[in-house]
Amino acid sequence: MADPGLAIDFALAGVAVGSAAALSGVGLVVCHRLTGVLNLAQGGIAVFVAYLLRELVVVRGWPVGLGAVVCLLLVAPGLGVLLQFAVFGPLRRRQAAVGEVVVACVGVLVLLIGAVAAIWGTAPLTDVPGLVPLRTITLPGGHLLRLDAVAQLGAVLVVALAVWAVGRWTRFGVRARAVSADPVLAELAGVNATRVAAAGWAFGSFAAGLVGVLLAPFVLLDPYGLPLLVMETLAVAVAARLRSLPIAVVTGLALGIGQSELSWLHPPGTLGPLLQAAQSNLFALALLVAALVPWGFGQDGLLGGGLPASTGGARRSGGWAVAVCAVVLVTPLALAGGGVRAVLSVPGLALVLLSVVLVTGGGGLVSLAQGGFAGLGALAAAQLSSGRVPAGPALLVTVLGLAAAGLLIGWPVVHRRGLVLALVTIGLAVALSRFVFEQPYATAGLTVTRPALLRGDRAFYAAELLVLAAGALLVALVRRGRLGRALVATRDHEAGAWAAGVAVPRVKLLVFGLGAGLAGAGGVLLALGGGAFDAAVFDPVQGLLWFAAVVVAGVDSAAGAVVAAFVLVGLDAATVPGMSAVVVGALAAGIGYLPGGLAGWARRLSGAG
Repeated sequence: MADPGLAIDFALAGVAVGSAAALSGVGLVVCHRLTGVLNLAQGGIAVFVAYLLRELVVVRGWPVGLGAVVCLLLVAPGLGVLLQFAVFGPLRRRQAAVGEVVVACVGVLVLLIGAVAAIWGTAPLTDVPGLVPLRTITLPGGHLLRLDAVAQLGAVLVVALAVWAVGRWTRFGVRARAVSADPVLAELAGVNATRVAAAGWAFGSFAAGLVGVLLAPFVLLDPYGLPLLVMETLAVAVAARLRSLPIAVVTGLALGIGQSELSWLHPPGTLGPLLQAAQSNLFALALLVAALVPWGFGQDGLLGGGLPASTGGARRSGGWAVAVCAVVLVTPLALAGGGVRAVLSVPGLALVLLSVVLVTGGGGLVSLAQGGFAGLGALAAAQLSSGRVPAGPALLVTVLGLAAAGLLIGWPVVHRRGLVLALVTIGLAVALSRFVFEQPYATAGLTVTRPALLRGDRAFYAAELLVLAAGALLVALVRRGRLGRALVATRDHEAGAWAAGVAVPRVKLLVFGLGAGLAGAGGVLLALGGGAFDAAVFDPVQGLLWFAAVVVAGVDSAAGAVVAAFVLVGLDAATVPGMSAVVVGALAAGIGYLPGGLAGWARRLSGAG
């Protein structure tokens, strides 16, 4: 029989994480209500502020209090104001599509993560300063409660009550409610919506920075792990429908305490590992469930379309771009020494990015799960290779299997659009990473061996180019055929496509399945090229970087996928790890100034010439 005292101890242990999650939810809700943007970059802000606090306190010897004041009251809100005026304000003024806003958020996220990796490195750090001393309080019955948990719970309650009081009793609160209800009418009534949005971003960034500082002492501080943890707390805001502060607070605390309570349950048999996985990844599971629930969102702004035609059109790439990419891809075969080895991952990555071109560029579906499908392909290749299945049949089986899986997974997904679709696919990518790629039951004892004919890097690279060419041909045929025309009609005006007789769900589902198959094929090549299955390669944050890179290069262009693959592989190899994220993130954050990405800029430049 369960010990009630032990249950109380575990509940108290979960208060700290639950409070941090609740605070994250409050920040997301307030930021969205005042700006109309769901801050997907919150994890990047959190990790940047946490690293900066460590730099000031541990490296430079500042007092913790002074470092916290600088980081949380100056740097974090200042960063939020900068984001409003440099990134999201211009997008809002020209009424950018939801897809562009999502790309800008992803750009800010990967920019900050890349900056952290480039400045402080990627090695995990343990000497993270805490804002509250590690002391315990003894409660009646002998139960122990950590002082930092009390402080975090108090901070959540104080912040939530302060937000409620400001919104209820102050002049700014009246203006903020007006902007939240209808920013256009609020501006007509004389309210400065830009200032209100700047305040929203300042508060959202403050909350994100505080979450990062509070969570960092509980985990290893690294550029990728902490942002993913903060990303999982999106479940709190989604469950609150981006409106209710009380629901956000209660949900965050409930998930934190529930995750702790599950840790003392150890059922026998096969149920044990599954329960353990659910316990350690409860927030990821909650994110996927909350995003899939139909009542999760009811605001039209969240349901808007993906990338507009200017950034996601189905226009053909110029012949010169295709020719240049072909020459660049073939050139390594003529290089001596390790020239081929340096670019061995480019064709596989380009194939994954081609799936983004098909799904997002062709269909206008803002899918952020293509990296997850690539991971499934790599894992399948490792499983089949360990079973001594030849590479050719393994590739075919994986592609067909993932296309079928894409159809199955896509059925509840494709009925959503805009930001809701982005959230669902983020939840799917996180769930795949947490429940599959990082679990020993799926990855233990795997080996990846190339067939004898492809053991040499040059022979394998040539085979990769053939697979990439087949994938590019498939994308071209789809986009130029009847399905492509239906996709363009659906993307540009979904209601009009319905009226014209297009079976919109079927079209979306088919392109989603084809995209999953393409991404899986790219994952197979990445696994065979690297000689192993590496879960870190298919981390959800890495998948967001891939998505941002192909959008920046030109999501309506197959050549853009190849260019993005070369940039991602080459920049980090030639400089320092994280530099590709800095460059891609900066360009993606400024997507409002670069419609169509680099491919669109090149077309406009050649047209002007």
